[in-house]
Amino acid sequence: MDVTFRTASRSDLEAIVELLATDVLGATRERFVMPLPTPYVDAFAAIDADPRNLLVVGEVDGVVVATMQMTFIPNITFVGGERALVEGVRVAASVQRHGVGAALLQWGIDEARRRNCRLVELTTSNQRVDAKRFYERLGFVDSHRGMKLDLCP
Repeated sequence: MDVTFRTASRSDLEAIVELLATDVLGATRERFVMPLPTPYVDAFAAIDADPRNLLVVGEVDGVVVATMQMTFIPNITFVGGERALVEGVRVAASVQRHGVGAALLQWGIDEARRRNCRLVELTTSNQRVDAKRFYERLGFVDSHRGMKLDLCP
């Protein structure tokens, strides 16, 4: 499948939110309605303005079919080595199992290398058993136990 990746533009926001909302877990926390709720627009503007954040889309035949966000974090650990945090990885059901997700993650790994990051990290829900296997196939290692505190219960 011929997929191209690029930095997302404001005109991609609706497609990105739709990808997030049509996911099993995203359906419980996202709101894909038109017009998009203002917090999505504000979040996009903040991400777009911050050189340490990168929102990426993947396109097939001009249609957005994948997305991911990367945040580049300076660290004191690893001798001051920067890390790349991957979040919000989604691939449209219509192109899953065609290599789009692997190509998207490889694009992100290459970008992290280009920026001289020391490591790439991501989290995935314990409910996403298939996603965990997918990330392991790409070389990610289940090395830490993640925790979070929901501030909007």
